[in-house]
Amino acid sequence: MTTKITIIGSGPGGYIGAIRAAQLGADVTLIENDRLGGTCLNWGCIPTKALRATAEVLDKAQRLSEFGIELKGEIRPDIKAIMRRKQKIVETMVTGIKKIIDSYKIQFIKGTGYVIDPGLVRVEEKDGSTCEVTCDRLILASGSSPLSLPVFPVDGQKIISSNDALLLEEIPEEMIIVGGGVVGAEFGFIFNALGTRVTIVEALDRVVGLPSVDEACSKVLAREMKKKKIKLYLNKTVTGTEDAPGNKVSVTLGPSPFLKEVREKDRKELSIVADKILVSIGRELNTRNMGLNKIGLEIHPKGWVVANERMETNIPGVYAVGDILGPEKIMLAHAASSEAEVAVENCMGGQREMSYDVVPGGIFTFPEIASVGLTEAQTKERGLDFRSDNFLFRGLGKPQAMGEIAGQVKIISEVKTGKILGTHIIGPHATDLIAEAALAMKLGATVKDLAETIHVHPSLSEVVMEAAHTALDTPLHSPAGKR
Repeated sequence: MTTKITIIGSGPGGYIGAIRAAQLGADVTLIENDRLGGTCLNWGCIPTKALRATAEVLDKAQRLSEFGIELKGEIRPDIKAIMRRKQKIVETMVTGIKKIIDSYKIQFIKGTGYVIDPGLVRVEEKDGSTCEVTCDRLILASGSSPLSLPVFPVDGQKIISSNDALLLEEIPEEMIIVGGGVVGAEFGFIFNALGTRVTIVEALDRVVGLPSVDEACSKVLAREMKKKKIKLYLNKTVTGTEDAPGNKVSVTLGPSPFLKEVREKDRKELSIVADKILVSIGRELNTRNMGLNKIGLEIHPKGWVVANERMETNIPGVYAVGDILGPEKIMLAHAASSEAEVAVENCMGGQREMSYDVVPGGIFTFPEIASVGLTEAQTKERGLDFRSDNFLFRGLGKPQAMGEIAGQVKIISEVKTGKILGTHIIGPHATDLIAEAALAMKLGATVKDLAETIHVHPSLSEVVMEAAHTALDTPLHSPAGKR
C-alpha cells in the first residue's frame, strides 16, 4: 500500500521533503498558506541575495580606479529596477520548483492547515472553502516570521520588517537597523552600498554575536563596517521610538539589559533620527492556530516543537523540521532541507538520524562569514586540547588580484590527532569555501589531510590549505618563525 504523507509548509524543508517523499514512492500532499518556497525563497535567502548582488556591483563600482578603470559620469542605483530584478529571480525560482512539484504529481493545496488528529488535516483555502486531507504520516514544516514587539510598532512605512525592506520603492537617506545579527548585518551592508547612511544597534557586545560565529569574525566584520562608515552601537538597546519632524522617526537608546555592569557613561540616553527603522531582532515560530496543542504535541515552554534526531515528535507518525524546531536545533534553510530528507526517509521505514555537528552556516555580509563546527569559545567550554591557527587572505595572490584582501581562515584542531574541530572563514566567497571544511569534518579528516590536498593555484581555496599548513607549523606563505 502506498504511504500517504502530508506536509504543512512549502519552504526549503517542506518542498524538499515533498520531492524526496515522491522519489521514494509516497503519495504526497503539500499545504502552503502563502507562496510556494516559503520565507527562504520569497522573503529571505533568495531575494536578499539578489539585492546583495546589486550592492556588490555598486560597491565594486566605487573602486573602479583601483582596477585602472576611469568612469566618466555618475553611477546611481535605480531601486525600482533593482526590485524588479529581485522579483523576477524569485518568480523564476518559484516557477521552477512548481514544475518539479508537478512532475512528481505532488498535490499542492494553497491554504492554512489545521491538524485535527495525526492522520487528518483540515485546510482552509484562500477562497474560504475547506477540504480535509488524510495521511499516514504528517510532517510539520511551517517555518517562522519576523518577530514583532510592542516597542517596535511595525507599520510598513517608517518602522519596517525585513519583509518590508524587500518592497521599498525609495532608497532611504538614513536607516537605523535594530539588531546586529545575521539579518541586520546583511541589510546593513546592502543599504550602505545603495547609498543609505546606516546605523546598527546591537544589545550584545559584538556584531553577529551568535554562538556559532567565532569572535574573531565579529571583530573583522566590525572593522569593515567602520571602513564603510556604518555606525555600530554595541551594548545598546532601543527604549523607545517616536515620530520626528520631516516625516522621520526618532529612536532612544539606553544600556543593554545584557550588561553585567553599567558604567555611568552608558546610562546616558542617546537619541538618533532616521527615515526608516528596520527591525531585525529575531523571528517567531509559525506554530499558532495549527491545532498542535489539541493533538497533545510536545511544545517547548518557549514555543518551539520538540523533536529528536530522527525528526520524530512525541506523537507517532508526526514529524517536524525547520524553524519550528527553534534555536535548540539550527534555524537555517539548508538544515531544514536536510532535516526534511531525514524525516521522509524515516516516514518510509528508514532509520536515519540528523547530524548537527557539521552543519555549515553562512552570513552574506561584506565580506562574507562562514563557519562549521566548534568555535574557540565552545572548544574551551568542552575542555578539549586544541590549537587555533589562521591565515590571512591578503597573504595570497588571488585575493590580491581580486582586490578582496580583508579576512582570514581559522582552523581549530585537536592537538593529539590533528582532527578538525571547527573552521571559521571571513573573506571573499567564504560561503563557498566552507563546503570543503564541512566535507573534511564529515569524513573525519585531519589538518594534514587538508594540507596535503592539492588546491588550484591561484585560487581563494588556497587560503584553507595555508591555514591547514599553519596548523602543522609548516606555513608556505608566512615568514619563518611566524604563525
